Amino acid sequence: MTGPVVVIGDALIDELRDDSGVREFVGGAALNVAVGLSRLGVSTALIAMVGDDEAGDHIRSFLADFGVRLIPTASPLGTARAVSTRSGGGEPEYVFNEASQRRRIRYGDAERAAIAEAPLVAISCIALDDLAQTRELGEVLSATGVRFAIDPNPRSGMLSDRAEFVRGFEGLAASATLVKVGEDDATLLYGEPLDALRARLVDLGAGAVLATYGSAGAAIEAGGAVVNRPISALPGRIVDTMGAGDAAFAATLAALLDRSPGNQDEWGDVLQYAMDVAAATCRFEGALLRLPRVLGDDDIDRIGT
Repeated sequence: MTGPVVVIGDALIDELRDDSGVREFVGGAALNVAVGLSRLGVSTALIAMVGDDEAGDHIRSFLADFGVRLIPTASPLGTARAVSTRSGGGEPEYVFNEASQRRRIRYGDAERAAIAEAPLVAISCIALDDLAQTRELGEVLSATGVRFAIDPNPRSGMLSDRAEFVRGFEGLAASATLVKVGEDDATLLYGEPLDALRARLVDLGAGAVLATYGSAGAAIEAGGAVVNRPISALPGRIVDTMGAGDAAFAATLAALLDRSPGNQDEWGDVLQYAMDVAAATCRFEGALLRLPRVLGDDDIDRIGT
């Protein structure tokens, strides 16, 4: 497989509202991961739903600026939009427009060819509660035999059937090379602690599980090994936590392209780098992945940029 890494999921406009006013950013979890991978030196394509409107033009231009190929599904409802209101701690609360709530990705010849040629596919924030859509994706992945990773990224404002979403997620997670989950995912989808969800995914057959615990750091469990890392202490203050999980996911994926960690120390190196990238991303507003070296500490750039 010689093509770009393929990311499948959402691309939208993030409208941020706080005490300083209203600002717009190109965003979406899958888009953040695709752009993040590109910033880490990985050739990347994004399969996403994008409207034929001004907002869609902004997304296309943004992706082109970062060298990410877009393979779009047309959206009759226009481009997806998330309006987030920030609390004092910087955590966003989202409201999604109709295009976001009725998102749909289609898998035509271009999508299938890109997936078949990819060394790795990353899935983030798709409508796993849409049975037909999830089944179609599963069939494409199975037919190509491609390695894939998944971050369910459920959002309460986009979730129509929680039980169906869980079934769709677990059906894919069982054969995934990597599954990323966070505390919000465990609470929203299962109503249980993240540790319990992590164990559940390992038992299902996931190759590795990246679990993010917010201020408590993160863990990777794989092949019987478990590694933990705290939040990385980097220069500067935390400005914005949006995109930290996407940055950690992208950094982990980039590392897995170059190596197949076989022991606890190697997984520890992968996780440490992911935490460094996530911490650097939090030093800036917006979800654009940032490299630790921009903060003036070259010693933490261990796996490459």
